[in-house]
Amino acid sequence: MNAVNPANYAKVKAQELQNKLYLAAKENPHRKFHALYDKIYREDILWEAWRRVKGNRGSGGVDGITIDSIIKENGEQQLVEEIRDQLMRGIYRPLPARRKEIPKPDGKLRRVGDSYYT
Repeated sequence: MNAVNPANYAKVKAQELQNKLYLAAKENPHRKFHALYDKIYREDILWEAWRRVKGNRGSGGVDGITIDSIIKENGEQQLVEEIRDQLMRGIYRPLPARRKEIPKPDGKLRRVGDSYYT
């Protein structure tokens, strides 16, 4: 019997995956996650990621491509399919993150994205 998935099914599945990864990392801070590709390129996870970026009105990255231009020029479906294909083939290479420094309370600067405070 095929049950219809609720509208928030992908969101719930993405949260479950996040929680499992979080708990595993907390349990063993030195753990290496070698096999995440099969979880990341799941279509439901990629669509949920896209919905989150779009919902947060994410700005253009280092490539300057905006959400609006993706929707108008290529379409969301093509974007998700291309990323999924690249992930499945192991050839996806994200562009480097944009560097920005933000002030800290002590007057020093911290680069955004750093996982530690110096």
